[in-house]
Amino acid sequence: MNAQQLKNSILQMAVSGKLVPQDPEDEPASVLLERIRAEKEELIRSGKIKREKNPSAIFRGPDGNFYEKISGREPVNITDELPFDIPDSWEWCRISSILSINPRNQLPDDITVGFMPMSLLDDGFSNHHSFENRKWKDVKSGFTHFRNEDVVIAKITPCFQNRKSAVMANLPNGFGAGTTELHVLRDETNNLKMKYILLCCKTQAFISEGVKCFTGTAGQQRVGKDFIANYLIPLPPYGEQVRIVSKIQELNEPLSRYETAEMIEKKLNNSFPILLKKSILQQAVQGKLVPQDPNEEPAGVLLERIRAEKEELIKAGKIKREKNPSAIFRGPDGTFFEKIGSRDPVNITDELPFDIPDSWEWCRISSLLSVNPRNQLPDDTIVGFMPMPLLEDGFSNHHSFESRKWKDVKSGFTHFRNRDVVIAKITPCFQNRKSAVMSDLPNGHGAGTTELHVLRDETNELNMEYILFCCKTQAFISGGVECFTGTAGQQRVGKDYIANYLIPVPPKSEQLRITQAINAAFETMRSLC
Repeated sequence: MNAQQLKNSILQMAVSGKLVPQDPEDEPASVLLERIRAEKEELIRSGKIKREKNPSAIFRGPDGNFYEKISGREPVNITDELPFDIPDSWEWCRISSILSINPRNQLPDDITVGFMPMSLLDDGFSNHHSFENRKWKDVKSGFTHFRNEDVVIAKITPCFQNRKSAVMANLPNGFGAGTTELHVLRDETNNLKMKYILLCCKTQAFISEGVKCFTGTAGQQRVGKDFIANYLIPLPPYGEQVRIVSKIQELNEPLSRYETAEMIEKKLNNSFPILLKKSILQQAVQGKLVPQDPNEEPAGVLLERIRAEKEELIKAGKIKREKNPSAIFRGPDGTFFEKIGSRDPVNITDELPFDIPDSWEWCRISSLLSVNPRNQLPDDTIVGFMPMPLLEDGFSNHHSFESRKWKDVKSGFTHFRNRDVVIAKITPCFQNRKSAVMSDLPNGHGAGTTELHVLRDETNELNMEYILFCCKTQAFISGGVECFTGTAGQQRVGKDYIANYLIPVPPKSEQLRITQAINAAFETMRSLC
């Protein structure tokens, strides 16, 4: 049972007479109701309150059933309308028969009162509110009136369902006004424990029945005054009302601890799959997810072949030579050195974030892949067009596209083709891991939002899904965020960060085994969750 269900259950027990024991010495609720009716009659005669049009009186018959007499009509058996049984010392009554609904205050203009907009009324099962000090003349018109000990209930969705309600207290001079989206219940006779009335108005039964009576348009639906007036309240003896409220207050601290523990557990449960996926990716790029095979061609040979093939493409004019190409290699002592252009090699071992297997190598992305290449295609070629919403976030490799003519998307958009890795570069899409390996594009090519970086394997020697997973690691994301440029809400990861990022490169066959292991692990997690 979660905290919400437990609180609902406790409130239901409270209003059913099952939370605290009955005391046979208590004055029964029937006597309390008679006194309330008599005192209300005196207030009506003195002109302090108005008489209801059709007052309700509910009583037990000799047969043990409940009957309701409305105004001058004959009593009607309403036992079947009652939602649950109550103790013999309790009574049922309509809210309007014991409380005034939405009364008005008559006060001097210059008196200071409390003003409460909806934002200052807490939701949930608490009884908290605050207020601002205002002069009565400034709030007496166009707002709801209340005073200390009134119960206020938000009437508009979703505030009503969220249990925005409280007993007003500590108001300046005892009075206040607030948002018009409130119903107010006032005990004119001071015979009731209003915190008990509040508990009745926070029960799931009250909320559920109120929602059924909503009127108005979507997003602006409200509970009407008639629902409040006609709602059936189970009324205990006054002494038991006090004991119920005291017991609920006593339970607040353990319930709060229970709720906090539940929130922590929920947070852990929600974060665990993400943390596990991050861990799996980190294990993968460190060579700890699958075993190494000593019979495989080492990554150093793969990198030499990529360099040679790129050189051929440069000579053929198909790609451009980097201005300052990087080559990283292991020294005789096992440390790593980087040679950039014609400069002398520099020991970069301290720059490397973790150790990798002996068969792996480190390299900059730009030495493996083209960054943000362009496509050359006939204008009438059908291609895929991908705005940002069609690129999924998270740890998946999903995207979709719309079909367009190349002439309509070749200018002002990012270019890509099948097997390219695309990475959202703008916040928060970058942090949300909006990235994928492009596939199934019409005629193998596409274009999309300018807020992408594109990585292309010109040599077809790499497993691009492995490259994608490198770009979904927390290290890649965190490093990119540290390099953000631009104004708040429009910050981006630049091309230099992508080009210079250090990739751990496994042997070609191990890249495939790694991606297969990651996909299998993620699929198992999906099936379990």
